[in-house]
This record gives sequence, C-alpha cells and structure tokens, in this order.
Amino acid sequence: MRHGQTLFNVRRKIQGWCDAPLTKLGIRQAIIAGEYFKTNNINFDHSYSSTSERACDTLEYISNTPYKRVKGLKEWNFGTFEGESEDLNPPLPYGDFFVNYGGEDEIELRNRVAETLCSIMKNDDHHTVLAVSHGAACRQFMRYWAHTSHIDQKERLGNCCILKFEFENEEFKLIEIINHDFSELY
Repeated sequence: MRHGQTLFNVRRKIQGWCDAPLTKLGIRQAIIAGEYFKTNNINFDHSYSSTSERACDTLEYISNTPYKRVKGLKEWNFGTFEGESEDLNPPLPYGDFFVNYGGEDEIELRNRVAETLCSIMKNDDHHTVLAVSHGAACRQFMRYWAHTSHIDQKERLGNCCILKFEFENEEFKLIEIINHDFSELY
C-alpha cells in the first residue's frame, strides 16, 4: 500500500528518496486503512516498510506489530529534482529522464521493487504480508505484473491506497484495489 498524505504532497514537492512527515490527514488516512484491515479480519504474518519515515509512520498507525524496514521498497530516486516543485516533472512516462540528474531509471525502479517483494514472499512463513511503500513504486510494481492481472487503475494511486496481490508459483496477481473515500476528511 501507499503511505498517507505528507507535507510535500500538500506543497506539491517531488519526494522520492527525500522525505516529508505525514500530515494530520495522512495520519487519519493510515488509521482508516488500519481499521479496514481489522474490520475485514486481515491479520499479517509479517509487515515491511520502505525505509522512508512517511512509510514507516504509516505502518505504525496501521498496526502496532513489529516490522522490517527494507531499502528495496523505497520510492523512485528523482536525483536533483528531489524537493523541487512537481511542476518541473517531465511528461509521463518518465523513462530514464532522472538518470541524467543523478536519479533512477524507470525500469531500474520497477525491477528493484519486484525483486524485493518476490524475495520477501519466498519465505516459507509469509502468507499474508503488508508492505508499505510509495505511489510510483506501487505503480511500477503493478506494471511489472500487468501481464498476470486483469485489474488496473489509470488514475493516480491515492494516499493509503491498498493493492491486494496474490502470490503463487513465484508470480503476483493483482486481485483488488481499495481506494478509501477520504473526501470528508480535512
């Protein structure tokens, strides 16, 4: 799932490997996501988070169980564009645009996240796992497994969007996207 709203989300700043704290709304979003898991009796064998504070904090508001921080779940590295206005982003798809500015290639990101999650799920005792990551990282993971999935979402993945995947025969399949309606929150 994606982390809750951050200060940089509100200020429309590019945040990949740089970090910004959750807003009050972001905290409320994470709590609502946690309630979703409780209401649906979804209990996690293991939990993982990107090493970014915004992802770790989101996970801590969802659950008070131990978790592991994993660098492979970090957001796209946008190089010198980190912390700058989102208005400076090139048109999609970004491809290898950020490589010339010390950042990461789109395929590099896609493979990093896919390899990380495959490695996590290959553990014998990992049946129901929560991984908290970032918008572009989640989107690239979806793209990596698009050939196995019939579900997609064209619009941006919202804060605390939950992506449910099945993992079988070393392949992921997207089975559901949960977008909570946070429009009444402020």
